Amino acid sequence: MDYLNDLRRELDAFGAVLDGDLSAPVEHCGAWTLADLAVHMGAGNLWVVTAVREGHGDGYDEAAAPRDPAALRAWYAESADALVEALSVDPATGAWTFFPPHTVAFWRRRRSQETLIHRWDAQHAAGATKPLDPALAADGVAEVFDTMAPRMTSRGAATAPSQAVRITATDSGRSWTYGPGEPVAELSGTAEDLLLMLWNRKPRETESLLWSGDRAAGLGVLAGPLVP
Repeated sequence: MDYLNDLRRELDAFGAVLDGDLSAPVEHCGAWTLADLAVHMGAGNLWVVTAVREGHGDGYDEAAAPRDPAALRAWYAESADALVEALSVDPATGAWTFFPPHTVAFWRRRRSQETLIHRWDAQHAAGATKPLDPALAADGVAEVFDTMAPRMTSRGAATAPSQAVRITATDSGRSWTYGPGEPVAELSGTAEDLLLMLWNRKPRETESLLWSGDRAAGLGVLAGPLVP
């Protein structure tokens, strides 16, 4: 994966949406407007800059963001540039992270995935979503199972599954098994549909996803919560 290239593309796509109505509600982010989402993204970008350059996770500050629309757009763009610059070092460079590996490589992937989902959120709020890159979306599905779900369990926010479900991305051929033992069910669909479902942007039983086996048990495995 060329995460830096993916990240730059998704950061720019998110920024382009900010030229529209910043008061638009963001459906899957509580009571947030597009302006609130821009603040969240910019603060997150600068938080990671601090994590890489100063080695701690104390730099998250949404209060520092301007609320004037033009100033907010400029501030977000500056945060995006700062993030890409901070991550343009050897990916093996040590950094503070909230989950292993504790390197820049973690943040290249995590911010690419964070921006991908919130780019979709922003475009959805603006009424014009564009497709997710299939390879990046498939990697996002993998990240849910190798990073986000284990973190939710380790924090006590979810219980580890007692059964397994098999997930297959039909457009990439990649498959994952989540949970112990033989899968009780299999879920298949495009990487985009799978990723949006796992991040609660689409329902578990959306028509574009195909279940086989014990669907009720499979839904129980994915109940999680798998992501924050």
